This record gives sequence, structure tokens and C-alpha cells, in this order.
Amino acid sequence: MASMLQAPTERLDELWAQAVEALENHTAAELSAPAFQRDPEFIERYLPVVGDVIDRYFAPEVRGVDRLPDDGPFLLVSNHSGGFLMPDVWALAAEMLDSFGIDRVIHPLVFDFAFAIPGFGPALRRLGGVPANMDNAKQALSDGAGVLVYPGGDWEAYRPWPDRNRIDFKDHTGFIRLAMREGVPVYPAVTHGSHDTLVVVSRGEEISRALGLDKLRVQVFPFTLGVPFGVVPVFLPNLPNPAKILIEVLEPLSWTHHGPAAADDEDVVRAAYAEVTGRMQQTLDRLVAEMPHPVATRVVDMAGTALGGVSSAVGNAAGTALAPVRGAARRLLRPFG
Repeated sequence: MASMLQAPTERLDELWAQAVEALENHTAAELSAPAFQRDPEFIERYLPVVGDVIDRYFAPEVRGVDRLPDDGPFLLVSNHSGGFLMPDVWALAAEMLDSFGIDRVIHPLVFDFAFAIPGFGPALRRLGGVPANMDNAKQALSDGAGVLVYPGGDWEAYRPWPDRNRIDFKDHTGFIRLAMREGVPVYPAVTHGSHDTLVVVSRGEEISRALGLDKLRVQVFPFTLGVPFGVVPVFLPNLPNPAKILIEVLEPLSWTHHGPAAADDEDVVRAAYAEVTGRMQQTLDRLVAEMPHPVATRVVDMAGTALGGVSSAVGNAAGTALAPVRGAARRLLRPFG
């Protein structure tokens, strides 16, 4: 019996290995394209549309964007939430476009595999996204652009529900070394509520390793809980919860006084990492205290808006219906002055 099952199982393993290899080759081919393909006309046409959809469903509130410089290079470092939908990313991008205009170039560093998704990858490039690696980040900074980075990557974007209010960069310090070597300021941006838009049951990191997804730089194979599918793997997406989102850009941190050589000093780098993640966690704690229940907050807001609309409609209908009555009353009373 065991021998009868072994052959089909081995065949499935072989087919899966071939599929992963094909994805790896496809991703590599997509990454071989020119990294910088930002299309200002495309951004002006489509980013406000996406921003409007995000605004209607999540009502994001973005604070502190005016702290970012009008010109010159900088790093904007944020916690990554909301899984693949990442509503906070779109909200922040739309707000920066509205605040600075199309001529202010800001490049998000994007997960490699995203560029291999048909249709989505080319759109990301035209929106200014570049593959997340040190060479692209350096090039963008040397061109005087801002760079948006999410050090936690997919690991943080799919942190389990109990950890939704925790900053988790998984000890990734590349952005700190980059800032020190390039001598640029680091602006932390903290988001709250975006990770309430989905319920992550498990990252599924063991499954990811077993499936060989690490070859694609994929660390997770998440399972989420929601409507309409219940508990499902990430490729069967549930509807996002309507959660209110808060985003706050903080005052900049600068480690230029250490000099570029500090990027190779592990103690200095670890201290800087503790500084930035500590400040971000304090801010996240404050935002959580301000808005403990993002989903309930948004649902109440949506219900209030809906009831307000109904009330207005009823009032208008009643006014229209009573207009002849009011007119007749005025005519009857006219002789009496």
C-alpha cells in the first residue's frame, strides 16, 4: 500500500518543484527589466482613483506629511499591514501626491514577487515602485528622490491577529545602514487600523519553507479568517473588514553624525534600530489608545452616514409633499395680513 502511494506523491513533489522553478524564472525575468519606469501621467490618472476607493471604504486619516521635505533625498520607513491589499500604502501614496504634486518623486521599494503578477507588476513600475534591493534604493536617493521602505516585508504584513499592534521588522537593519552610508534622514511613518482589515490566523512560515517558497523570497503562506470563505489560505482572499485607518509621519531621525563607517558598526546599527522601532512602537501604542477598535469605529461612522442620508432623503420627500399644504395655508392667511 505504501509503495502504491509513494509514486503519486513523488510525482506531485516533482510537479510542484517544477512550478516553483518556473515562478522563480518568471520572477527573475521580470526583475531583469529596467527598475525605474515611473510614469507621471499614469500616476496622476490612476492613483487618485485608488485613493478615492480606499477613502470611501476605510476613511484613512493621514497626519504629518507636511514634515517631509519638499526636495532632496530621504527615507520614509513604515510598518507593513493589511496583507496584499495594503490599504495604508495606497492612502499614504495618495496623500503624498496630493500634498507635493507629481514632480516630487517618491519610489516605494516593492517585494520582488509582486512584479511577477501579470498586470499588477507593470502597474507598480509605472506608479514608481522599484524592486526592493540596496542598489535601487541607492540610485533613487542619489537622484534626489524619496524612498518608501517597509522593512518588515511580508513577515510583518501577515503578522497574526494578536500581534497586529506590534512593530515587527524581524531585525532587518538594511535601511539603517543605507541611511548612514548615504547620509539621509529617516522619517518613521506609523499606521494603525490597516491590520484590522484582515484577521491573520497564522503566517504559515513552516508551510512556506516546506513548499520551497523561500526561493522566491516569500517567507509566509498565511491563513486568514473572514467573510465569505472562513479560514482560508491567502490566495482565496476574504472581503476586507471596514476598519478606520490612522497614519502618522513622525519627526525625522538622523544618524549622519556617526559618519558612513558607522554602517559597519554593529553596536551603532543596533542602537539606531532600537531607537527607530522604539519610537514607532510608542506612537502605535498611542494611536491604539486613541482608537482601540478600528472596525467598530468605521462601522459606526458608516452607519451614521447611511442614517444621515436616509434622514435627509425623508426630510426632502416630506418637504416636497408638504409644499402644497404650506402654499394653501399662506393663501388662506393672506387676507389677515
